[in-house]
Amino acid sequence: MAAARNLIDRSFDMVVAENIHKSFDGVAALNGINLTVKKGEVVVIIGPSGSGKSTFIRTLNRLERYDSGTVTIDNIKLEDGANLESIRREVGMVFQSFNLFPHLTVLQNITLAPMKVRGLTRDEATRLAMDLLKRVGITDKANKYPSALSGGQQQRVAIARALAMQPKVMLFDEPTSALDPEMVNEVLQVMKELALSGMTMVVVTHEMGFAKEVADRIIFFDQGRIIEEGAPQDFFKSPKEERTRAFLGQILSH
Repeated sequence: MAAARNLIDRSFDMVVAENIHKSFDGVAALNGINLTVKKGEVVVIIGPSGSGKSTFIRTLNRLERYDSGTVTIDNIKLEDGANLESIRREVGMVFQSFNLFPHLTVLQNITLAPMKVRGLTRDEATRLAMDLLKRVGITDKANKYPSALSGGQQQRVAIARALAMQPKVMLFDEPTSALDPEMVNEVLQVMKELALSGMTMVVVTHEMGFAKEVADRIIFFDQGRIIEEGAPQDFFKSPKEERTRAFLGQILSH
């Protein structure tokens, strides 16, 4: 899989966010964010609570409307109407909470969107779903309901469900924050393998070990701005900004 990642043409801008502003009740949450993510790149966004990380990642598929600026994904400008639906078909998202349909089995959760949106037959969707369940290591849970699964297993189903739409970009909004500590690693392992396969990923997380190991680039948010960015080896060993040093000193000491 690492070889697959190395073969990707990194010259293509898969995600381009330009001058994104967003306020809630007059309080600025995003202050002119500019970020470009190359095809196959893994970008990890870190920062304190309330820094705008989750707000920003949700603007990339218009789950959160921004007040001004532009978002372009795979050369499609994000707008209401047809473009919005086109982009949402190409962008998978995994949330803190798993958001699985409790009344559907694991298999039904994964096959629903490919049949309704992509037009796959039930047999095609089932084959795809079983392949994805194998990929995330829980083929034996296909006919279980979400309530019968651990948190880590539910999050792996959520990842498989997002992948079933065969997206070009995967967004992760703190995907391990709702998990018990012993379940975190099983989800991070799936994400590592996904990164190695060449998927373009934007990940909001507090998992610094994952960021060091997997990210191509770390982005540090504070007060709705990008304070610093860089490759993991530079970012963690010699951060340039005092605010970054203070944040890392606090978070890495725990």
